[in-house]
Amino acid sequence: MFKNYIKIALRNLWKSKGYAFINVVGLSVAFCISVFLFLTAYFSLSYDDFHKDKERIYQPYLMSNDPEKVNKSASMPYPITPALKAEFPEIEAIARAVNGSDVVEYKGKYLDKYIRYTEPDFFKIFSFPFVQGNASTALHDLSNIVMTEHMAKAVFGNEDPMGKQVQLGLDANKKQYVVTGILKDFPENSSLKFDALVRSENVGGYHQQKEQWDAYSHNVFLKLKPSVDKLAFEQRLKPFTSKYFAESIASLKKKGAKPDERGDLFALRLQKLEDMHFDKEISGGKEVALVYALMGIGFFILLIACINFINLNVARSFIRAREVGVRKSLGALKKQLFLQIWGEAAVVCLLGFLAGISLAISLLPMFNATFQSKLTLDYIFEPDKLAMLVGLFLFVTLIAGGYPAWQMSKFNAVEVLKGKVSLKKPGVLRNSLIIAQFTLSSLLICSTIIAVQQVDHLRKQPLGFQKEEVISIPVGNKVNGQMALRRMRNRLAGDPNIVSITGTGVNLGVGLDRSTSRSVLGFTFKGKDIATDWLGIDYDYMKTLNIKLLAGREFDPAYPTDSLDRVVITESMAKMIGEKDPVGKFFQTDTAGAKHQIIGVVPDFNLYSSKSEKKPITMYLSHSGSVGYIFVRVSPQSLSTAMDKLKAVWKEITPESEFKGSFVDQNTNAWYKEEERLSQVFSLASGVAIILSCLGLFAVALIVIEQRTKEIGVRKVLGASIGNLVYVLSREFVKLVLIAILLATPLAWFFMQKWLDNYPYRIEISPLVFIAVGLIAVLVAVATVSFQSIKAALMNPVNSLKSE
Repeated sequence: MFKNYIKIALRNLWKSKGYAFINVVGLSVAFCISVFLFLTAYFSLSYDDFHKDKERIYQPYLMSNDPEKVNKSASMPYPITPALKAEFPEIEAIARAVNGSDVVEYKGKYLDKYIRYTEPDFFKIFSFPFVQGNASTALHDLSNIVMTEHMAKAVFGNEDPMGKQVQLGLDANKKQYVVTGILKDFPENSSLKFDALVRSENVGGYHQQKEQWDAYSHNVFLKLKPSVDKLAFEQRLKPFTSKYFAESIASLKKKGAKPDERGDLFALRLQKLEDMHFDKEISGGKEVALVYALMGIGFFILLIACINFINLNVARSFIRAREVGVRKSLGALKKQLFLQIWGEAAVVCLLGFLAGISLAISLLPMFNATFQSKLTLDYIFEPDKLAMLVGLFLFVTLIAGGYPAWQMSKFNAVEVLKGKVSLKKPGVLRNSLIIAQFTLSSLLICSTIIAVQQVDHLRKQPLGFQKEEVISIPVGNKVNGQMALRRMRNRLAGDPNIVSITGTGVNLGVGLDRSTSRSVLGFTFKGKDIATDWLGIDYDYMKTLNIKLLAGREFDPAYPTDSLDRVVITESMAKMIGEKDPVGKFFQTDTAGAKHQIIGVVPDFNLYSSKSEKKPITMYLSHSGSVGYIFVRVSPQSLSTAMDKLKAVWKEITPESEFKGSFVDQNTNAWYKEEERLSQVFSLASGVAIILSCLGLFAVALIVIEQRTKEIGVRKVLGASIGNLVYVLSREFVKLVLIAILLATPLAWFFMQKWLDNYPYRIEISPLVFIAVGLIAVLVAVATVSFQSIKAALMNPVNSLKSE
């Protein structure tokens, strides 16, 4: 019987090749896009899932209920880790995680690597498996180093790395380490990234800060014992916070701060590891809205394809009515008819599913390149991913094929054979589904236009500095930044194409080194808690970036004392310290430290991103600090040759370091990567959605017009023109599209307003967007239906009426 069902299904599909083709193409495209989007979303939501006890792993953070704004920060002082470990037996393991990068040297080979400074407890908290070595002894000594497989291969090649000695750092900071462990390369969906681990006692300045409770510099991770409740433990932390952060609490009280809903002015709390990846406030995580958008879009596209399938099959049920009636009169049961018709749908779904998976595999490299994804064929064919794909197939088959089969199996045999075929309000179902299709398509098109407008708005947003015609050169760890800057200035002195040269510790945007760093300094000034970005710069920084002075002056070689605790601040920093005329004023960042004198004020500028408000910045002359980046402003007429010239000069002055120069305006474009990715996803989805909707509308119009052939013939005989016939046949579908637009408009406005609320610098949604989308949707629908309408109107009425 099953064999017979398959044979009949294939025969019917071959008989209706056009409809089968439309269904298979629609489903294959929908499956392909949905597989990409669902797997990408699944990948993002599975961050850090590979850790064994992830539900017991937390990152401590400090909450300050400031009257102006609630502040949360995961940056911790060095003494907090041993203090927590000593005072709370509920903690199973705790470890610092200090970020850093350094030069690794082995047998004359120099490599820039990402080093994390931590403690032996790190391996009790996280499940990073060892390929060689032992977790309990790997960081036993201060001179131990644990590497990932990837780094070991890069440093040692095919040599056995265990017990080998490597050097970290340059010149006076150089130190020797012994390899005591090799970690298996961790998966891409890990929040913690590093090339090697060493003890935190090796961090520069550790011994000066190990007892300072007001020096916040790193993150901490801990694992609670199995029986410990998070909220109860946070309650137990209150006396600890009062003991060690009394100054911060007193400062908040002076400002008139009030306790939050849990009764805290200042509190030490815990963030779950699984929440880190999407937490923007504490952990600087990704935008979770993008992930949900991917899932929603994938579901919408599948839904549109299912609607096409249902509409076509319900519409074709009128054509197949006599077949069903004959089968019923010959004794076919309702169950048998359902299985046969549903079997046909299952075959179409299977063909569409297989074609979609094949399409996804072939387009995988293009998808990864376009959307910066990390999907691989191995990832797609993992057991849990395969189970998800099979579930997706069964869901679509059941929904898209089950409903039409169930409706057709209920036909009354006698009525059908008399020519009286009727579904309960078939037009209502068909029209509702078409409205749903075009509502989703219009929603996606509106979202695409608004997302593109927002990205364009962010690009045009004034950053506070002139990003054009400036080249950023990462110095790297192999050379001394001050020395490289000095050599660069000497080598290019007098060159008419070089406007100015400066150095800084922080890049603008994301350069070719893919690195970014941030130093935030917190201190108390006149009873107020101050938090400012602490930026090391060199002479001509304002000139190079074309930042104008509001008051005072910038750093000048003519003033030797500028390198001694003189600072230039931004406008918002001046407001934060409450000084209307700050030039000449002093402040201290440490009660035992030196006083910093303000010599200049500049307008606010975006140092890290234009998606957030401009933060207070304090700039100091970095003669005593490191220069990580060299900025060179070039003349407009030399833009085409400047990069090659600087590359040649760099090779001459620092032959040991690779040149990774890039234009600052290109670097700042990376700030909008997530928004661009979202707009690309919306563009792709809206394009696919409108194509699938039109495909379905075309097929439904074809069947409807086929059913109205005699009506068209009668109208022509009675004198109806081609224009009148096209109007009569098209107006019903245009009405449906207009209803869809009316439904999509408030939905798009609501969801995109929510998305735009995440940005301090945002566009206002224009009604013209919805008007334009409405016109596009109507024109596309009219063009789709008119093709079949004109074809039907041109038919000879004799052919359609001769059977009467």
